[in-house]
Amino acid sequence: MEHTSNSMSRKEYERALRDVHVELVKLQLWVRETGAKICVVFEGRDGAGKGGVIKAMTERVSPRVFRVVALPPPSDREKSQMYAQRYVPHLPAAGEVVIFDRSWYNRAGIERVMGYCSEKQARKFLDTIGGVEKAMIESGILLLKYWLEVSPEEQTRRIEQRITDPRKIWKLSPMERLYRTRFCPAPRAADLLTQGEGVAGAAAHRPRGDTNERDPDVGRRASHPWR
Repeated sequence: MEHTSNSMSRKEYERALRDVHVELVKLQLWVRETGAKICVVFEGRDGAGKGGVIKAMTERVSPRVFRVVALPPPSDREKSQMYAQRYVPHLPAAGEVVIFDRSWYNRAGIERVMGYCSEKQARKFLDTIGGVEKAMIESGILLLKYWLEVSPEEQTRRIEQRITDPRKIWKLSPMERLYRTRFCPAPRAADLLTQGEGVAGAAAHRPRGDTNERDPDVGRRASHPWR
């Protein structure tokens, strides 16, 4: 849990998080009883706190209901498919909450910044993903999308901490080291994700990832997906 001048105290954080856990347990019961399908997408810069938020959200609920999906780089076969295709098998069935730790928005985010896809491919993705998400929503999925933002200074501090802390070194990849050297204004994917262009029924939020207040805030919003 990171602390800045604007962070909660440890006691305030634990109290707020406990309240959120209670609400998430209530959500779990509701999902199981009603057969609801919830898909939560987390995107954002490396070091913005996606993993910490997901851990905070899932530590008091059942992994049989709340499932976290973090896909590895695509195989050669998956590269030949429609870009969003490899995510479809992981979408929630009745009575499930699926949390994506990064998602199809990689196409217009990290892949575009790193040069792994062309501008034409990124533009095509941005033009078509709204239709894919619309189909998800029309199938009964409640779609929640979060883009976590972090300042360049805080991102650098957190990544350097990963380098020096043997408990966190597993989080650091060669690609991440290179990606942070290309810090730029939030990509078009962030705008599309948080504005929900052309996707009626998708709830989108853009919380700051610089302080520990983000965990209770995101969990509180996620525990009431119908708002």
